[in-house]
Amino acid sequence: MRIQVGVMGSAAGEMSGDIVEKAYILGQEIARNDCAIITGGCPGLPYAATQGAKSRGGVTIGISPGLNLNEHVQRYGSPTTDIDVLIYTGSGLMGREVTAIRSCDIVIIIGGRSGTLGEFSIAYDEGKLIGVLEGTGGITEIIQDLVEKLKKPTGSKVVYSSNPKELIEKLLELYREEYY
Repeated sequence: MRIQVGVMGSAAGEMSGDIVEKAYILGQEIARNDCAIITGGCPGLPYAATQGAKSRGGVTIGISPGLNLNEHVQRYGSPTTDIDVLIYTGSGLMGREVTAIRSCDIVIIIGGRSGTLGEFSIAYDEGKLIGVLEGTGGITEIIQDLVEKLKKPTGSKVVYSSNPKELIEKLLELYREEYY
């Protein structure tokens, strides 16, 4: 069975070409390591990671906020290209977060705003192994401070790197040693 790596991050807002490229490379590295990628089935940085994974023949899964394909595309303006499997939650943008996070063995945060902060919080509270792709803006700039201030023993471990390949390697090593 493949390790399922979630990529949670900015679906909209300003995203520089460098950050989009990092997301794409992250997806490629997930696929290169024979892992499946899980996202919220949304545009933006998670979609760039999906495209990167697909470019390497990876398995891509989207957890949709919609009830069906029409709602996924029309109501939420979300992509379908390069996504192998869409799981329809009908839970809306915030409601799908629990399903998305619980479906992951590893969660990676890239960029992000309030929705990504919610995904990080769920992953942290549920003791997930979390990676933070540094240098991608948004909440990645404050997660280390949050973790230090939270001081909540959830069993979660947070790994930081600004290099997508290095981040995946560290996370997979830790996952294999301590989580599975």
